[in-house]
Amino acid sequence: MKTILPESLDAKQAYKLLTGVIVPRPIAWVSTLSKNGVTNLAPFSYFTSVANKPPMVGINIGQEYGGRKDTARNILETEQFVVNIAHWPQLDALHASADHHPPETSEIELLGLSTEASTLIKPPRIAEAPVQMECEFRQMLPFGSGGSEFYVGEVVAFHLRDDIIDTDTLRVDSVALAPICRLGGPFYSSLGEITKMRSRQ
Repeated sequence: MKTILPESLDAKQAYKLLTGVIVPRPIAWVSTLSKNGVTNLAPFSYFTSVANKPPMVGINIGQEYGGRKDTARNILETEQFVVNIAHWPQLDALHASADHHPPETSEIELLGLSTEASTLIKPPRIAEAPVQMECEFRQMLPFGSGGSEFYVGEVVAFHLRDDIIDTDTLRVDSVALAPICRLGGPFYSSLGEITKMRSRQ
């Protein structure tokens, strides 16, 4: 058993360890709109739900090149964003959208992705994504000394592809969703084997 003490690690080394052991991770494919009207798209795998009523999601967005990423800056400036959940056929586009580009470059246009207008907010939804959640920014919490910031948004509209949602029970068919899961480094996975257990009362 290898013991590693955090004080012996720099931020990049700690990141490698965390992303290697906290797996698989869901990916928030976040579309935003700058105050100048430029669309932005980027994936974030430090992503989770944080509340049920109202429904809220949280995304950890680190800094790079000495400042906030376009996604973080856009959220703070416009207070709106869309969390798209990509499925397996979108893996290439999702991975490519993580590349660094100047703020005036739209990853959506660069990758030739189709969009749909949101119903309650201005940033667009990724049309082919089987799940899209329109969010309004509620809070940002900074953590640590490496520039990590946790952004919380309230989901004001859910959009789900017809074949993955039972509208009577609101159960989502995760197999039909076929979400992309993130591992450490440039590695991804599908859901793999699924086991059904007895339902809790």
